[in-house]
Amino acid sequence: MQTETAHVLEVKDLAVEFHTVQGRVKAVRDVSFYLDRGETLAILGESGSGKSVSASAIMNLIDSPPGYITQGSITYRGQDLLGMTGAERRRINGCKIAMIFQDPLAHLNPVYPVGWQIAELMRAHGVEKATASARALELMERVGLPNAKARFDAYPHQFSGGQRQRLMIAMALGLEPDILIADEPTTALDVTVQAQILELLQKLQAETGMGLLLITHDLGVVADIADRVVVMNSGEIVEAGTTREVFKHPRHAYTQKLIAAAPGKGALHAVEPSQDGSAPLLEVENVVKYYGGLKALKGASFTLMPGETIAIVGESGSGKSTLARTLLRLEEPTEGRALYKGRDLFALSPKELFDMRREIQMVFQDPTQSLNPRMRVEQLISEAWAIHRDLLPRAQWSDRVAELLLQVGLLPEHAQRYPHQFSGGQRQRIAIARALAMSPELIICDEAVSALDVSIQAQVIALLDELRRTFNLSYIFIAHDLPVVRDFADRVIVMQNGEIVEMGTVEQIFNRPQQAYTRDLLAAGLEADPDIQSARRAERAAHAALSAV
Repeated sequence: MQTETAHVLEVKDLAVEFHTVQGRVKAVRDVSFYLDRGETLAILGESGSGKSVSASAIMNLIDSPPGYITQGSITYRGQDLLGMTGAERRRINGCKIAMIFQDPLAHLNPVYPVGWQIAELMRAHGVEKATASARALELMERVGLPNAKARFDAYPHQFSGGQRQRLMIAMALGLEPDILIADEPTTALDVTVQAQILELLQKLQAETGMGLLLITHDLGVVADIADRVVVMNSGEIVEAGTTREVFKHPRHAYTQKLIAAAPGKGALHAVEPSQDGSAPLLEVENVVKYYGGLKALKGASFTLMPGETIAIVGESGSGKSTLARTLLRLEEPTEGRALYKGRDLFALSPKELFDMRREIQMVFQDPTQSLNPRMRVEQLISEAWAIHRDLLPRAQWSDRVAELLLQVGLLPEHAQRYPHQFSGGQRQRIAIARALAMSPELIICDEAVSALDVSIQAQVIALLDELRRTFNLSYIFIAHDLPVVRDFADRVIVMQNGEIVEMGTVEQIFNRPQQAYTRDLLAAGLEADPDIQSARRAERAAHAALSAV
């Protein structure tokens, strides 16, 4: 029987290791933490720190072999989870303890409608079919999916990355669990939807007393909603305490490094007018894209200069990624022109487009989709040199792959692994290395750093910035992380419902936004400071109370 003082979840001295061809890898060592009713505990750390492995151990989701829990205990309301039978665990998983996974595309079945999948969890735990379907629709609306009723029978590939993450959250909340384990739950979400989801989670906690175990690399999210923080590095807990203690007075050098790497603290980029009279690298003129009767792009126009970075921001479904894919001819435009060095990309023949692709590369939002699971990392990165044979002699491929891996924060020995052997953040680094392999002049980054932890994110941004200065590279940087945009971009384009609603320098957009939509985006951004976030919550609560009068 659980006592009044027992924790709803307690992990003691947990150790997990994986048996590989290179030997045993100790992924988690002597990890201990607890979660109380109605509390939010954040596990913070870089990719590979062991935070997701710890969460998988709680849910009994570690593949065995090759993974084994070699030590420790995990208890839910005093019950030993590790000693339960499979049938006993199935009655708890999904019902009492639910999980939101980091990669929604890998955890949504591509052949079933999303509404059916959300309802399936409830049906599996005895909820009547009609009730489960009605609850699924309610949850889709509650997590902010537009036209939820019309899209109930749509499939996962018909949603954006951020929308798929919302579907995962709806699925996890179906049975109002005691414990919700959220593994990077807002990584793919734009700032306004992120704010809505965090507010929703907090509201559910207040209503049900649900405990939230938040696994994240986003310091702003931790500062906003976490009560306590556990910091992990190399499989071990290096620091723990209240959120304010850890952020304001970090004791461990690793924690200090993480907090110092938080974006949005530096000076705004000052754009200097070009004095050399150089022509634009890219001129986009009135680009329109239809999907059937849906007008996804409504006359987008902008100019990109050599060596310039333009950030495109906006909510999921605003047209950011559609614009990027259209510029690369991954989608064919309905109208408009895109002049790259004076040549219209939309009018190029297949042979001309093939030659042009070495100069324009893209880092996609979802590395699970963009990396071939059957190819080793070395093959993925060197594939471009096999296609464009004049770029690099075959004898230099291995050395260049090792160099690129080091540049994006990985190790040369990772070249012989497959994508599934990496965390989500590590897979995105591989995608960035692959784009850099072509030495392009223009790189389109579609949420390229959203899955990275803060210190690696800072390193990659610094690397991209250094490459820009060294090689006069240009970037179109699609992002929902406004602090990163503030640190990296020269100019910002704000998109809403398929059209550009505001455009200007970083200083203009961040300090003097003209449109209400832009102001709302900025207001929804999170600062890596618990005091600032606490003051903002109090201000929002006061405003809501005043509006209710």
